Amino acid sequence: MNIIAELWRYPVKSMLGELCDSLRLEPRGVDGDRQYAIREVSGKFGSGKNTRRFKKIDGLFRFSTRYCGDVPELRLPSGEVIRGDSPSINRILSATLGQPVALSKEADVSHLDAGPIHLITSASLRWLQAALPDAMVHSSRFRPNIVIQWPGVGRVEETWVGKQLRLGNEVRLLINAQTERCGMVAFAQGELPEQPGVLRHISQFAGLKFGVYAQVVVPGIVRVGDEVVLDE
Repeated sequence: MNIIAELWRYPVKSMLGELCDSLRLEPRGVDGDRQYAIREVSGKFGSGKNTRRFKKIDGLFRFSTRYCGDVPELRLPSGEVIRGDSPSINRILSATLGQPVALSKEADVSHLDAGPIHLITSASLRWLQAALPDAMVHSSRFRPNIVIQWPGVGRVEETWVGKQLRLGNEVRLLINAQTERCGMVAFAQGELPEQPGVLRHISQFAGLKFGVYAQVVVPGIVRVGDEVVLDE
C-alpha cells in the first residue's frame, strides 16, 4: 500500500520547518506553511535565491521554526528560542543576520515559490541515493510538504503531471508541474552537510527537476499513514 510517510510545514520561508503528524490542506496550500517570511529593506522576502519577489539572504537555514498555537517560534543559531510576536523579534533577527530585516506575515504577495503543495516520493529519493551512495540524501533537503512511500526506484511522480492523487478519505490533489530545483538542495542544514553533488546530479540527469507541485482540488486533513491512490 502506498501511504503518506512524512508531513512537513515551514512556518517561516527558507528556515527549517517542523515534521507533523497531520496537516490541513487548503486551496492556498498547507495551513500555516510559509505564512511568515523575512522581509529586507527593499521589500523582498528572504530566500535561497534571487527573483522578482525574493532575495537571497545567507544564514536562514541556521534557524529552525515551529508553531506554538498560531504563533511561529524561532530557534536561533545560538540555541535561543524566541516567539514571532516578541517585541524584540526584528531587532534580534537583524542582529543575527547582519542586516535590517523584519518578520513579515503574508499579505498581498505570496511567500510560496511556484505551487501550493510540494511532494516527493521515496522512489525518487532511492533513485538519488543509489546514484550518490556517499551523499546524505534525506527528504528534508528538498523541503517537501508531503513525502509519499512508493515502491521501486525512479522519479515516478514526474509521470503524474495532469493526474490526481487521493490522500486518505477526503483530500484530492492535482499534480500540475515538476519542481525545478535550486542551490538550496545542496546547502548544509541541521545535521546534513553541504553537498553540491546533489544539485549537479539532478541538473545533469533530471534537467534540474526533482519532485512535483500540486493544487488542492478537495481540501481536508491528511495524516501520516493515510493511503495514497493515483487516479490513472
